[in-house]
Amino acid sequence: MATETNETKDRSLNFLEEIIEESIAKGETRVQTRFPPEPNGYLHIGHAKSICINFGLAKKYGGKCNLRFDDTNPVKEDTEYVDSIKRDIHWLGFDWAQERYASDYFDQLYEWAIVMIKKGLAYVDDQTQEQIRENRGTVSVPGTPSPWRDRSVEENLDLFERMRKGEFKDGEKVLRAKIDMAHPNMLFRDPIMYRILHTEHHRTGNKWCIYPMYDYAHGQSDSIEKITHSICTLEFDVHRPLYDWFIKALDIFPSHQYEFARLNLTYTMMSKRKLLKLVQEGAVMGWDDPRMPTICALRRKGYTPASVRNFAEMVGVAKRDNTIDLGKLEYCVREDLNKVAERRMAVLDPLKVVITNYEDDKTELFTAINNPENEEAGTRQVPFSKVIYIERNDFMEEPPKKFFRLRPGGEVRLRYSYLIKCEEVIKDAEGNITELHCTYDPMSGNGSSSDGRRVKGVIHWVSAKHAVESEIRLFNPLFTKENPDDCEEGQTWEDNLNPESMVKVKGYLEPSLMEIPIGQAVQFERVGYFCPDTDSTKEHPVFNRTVTLKDSWAKINKQ
Repeated sequence: MATETNETKDRSLNFLEEIIEESIAKGETRVQTRFPPEPNGYLHIGHAKSICINFGLAKKYGGKCNLRFDDTNPVKEDTEYVDSIKRDIHWLGFDWAQERYASDYFDQLYEWAIVMIKKGLAYVDDQTQEQIRENRGTVSVPGTPSPWRDRSVEENLDLFERMRKGEFKDGEKVLRAKIDMAHPNMLFRDPIMYRILHTEHHRTGNKWCIYPMYDYAHGQSDSIEKITHSICTLEFDVHRPLYDWFIKALDIFPSHQYEFARLNLTYTMMSKRKLLKLVQEGAVMGWDDPRMPTICALRRKGYTPASVRNFAEMVGVAKRDNTIDLGKLEYCVREDLNKVAERRMAVLDPLKVVITNYEDDKTELFTAINNPENEEAGTRQVPFSKVIYIERNDFMEEPPKKFFRLRPGGEVRLRYSYLIKCEEVIKDAEGNITELHCTYDPMSGNGSSSDGRRVKGVIHWVSAKHAVESEIRLFNPLFTKENPDDCEEGQTWEDNLNPESMVKVKGYLEPSLMEIPIGQAVQFERVGYFCPDTDSTKEHPVFNRTVTLKDSWAKINKQ
């Protein structure tokens, strides 16, 4: 599970921690938070930040964090999303104190609605959604009261009970709070508390045909669970006064809401509606497509839980919305993978090399280090033979100065293996280089040459006879613009999709890569970090690029 680092302890407090420590200083020592996702889609990196904040604060201050599903809209919700959310939270390294659902409180919420009616603070309205919207007014113009706003308590109680029994059609009636149709905060202009939905709920079945709205259910659910710090993203700050109003009107436990800035990333779309459209229209392979910002996509791409938690810690908790450079997320995964990922050799753009003075049928095994950052990772054996593959860009016929890789007449060391010297360049009829003929120094296999000479260049390679052919998926940002919604006249955000967001190439891998579990990232030496994809099989291995060794995308895209 997630642990607190020394770096976390040493840094200054964010404003949420200051609030909690001030309350502790006043004797309010209990800290109870909650993470309240709606189960209508898959969580993304923005939710990951919220998870880290809510669970992290509870952990730091010896409190508890509940997982509560805001399942008040059965039209869009499904157990598939419930299961995926729980899986994502556990993957990030957190566990919840209690698993709760807003639907657990439907009976209590209904009873409280009756209390509101009896207090003269709620009424049944026969207006349509369009009429309600039209009569709400504007920021500068007061709203128009509903013709049914002054119904008697008895009539409202009767109609509300009949709404519950299913006597009315969808949209025929709603229950509204009776507040102030001229209030400057538009949310106070008699907000809807209940609407009619004759739809089966994923947990309560057909028990209910009326469902509470978010603004009515959320604060009361917090109150029932005695949440001390209800932490939301900044777009809910305008909802906070209404949150407080309902709690005060019902005279229940005074939970309080606090808001922080939501996470926005460059080259990334966070809108659940737009992400759903990408999935439905086949622009991506699904919710877990490695180009998506979802947690399950990051997992499939080879990200580690620690890298995501470290990213959330790095961006911090702000009071104002801002956009974070995607490079910071990639920096965090590079930093973590450099420490934990094992090394392997793979060639993605192969150039055939024939070692002419090596025995035709001979195979040797060389010892390779799995991770120079971690001695406990041990070593492995890498096969070597007469024909190998090297990266095409590791050879140049007419190299510039300070090119220390292979050249005609030049020497280079093969990683963990011999020194080789390029003797001949073989080309096809069009002049394209098809292979190199090289010789090797038989006495150089222990890391030094027979005459003590040294070379500056060290390149990776794969034995052709032992190589595993694999599909390699090279992922780039899904959008070409830092802000995907930044569109030219006449265009939409979809016109900013990056046609090069996934490039497939055929690569050659050392055999030990077939032992790497799905989703576990390894470093292809000198190339980047990669992991086996969920599509991968023994017959058709597929590897995803998790992240490059350096941030090359930003430089390329700004040229």
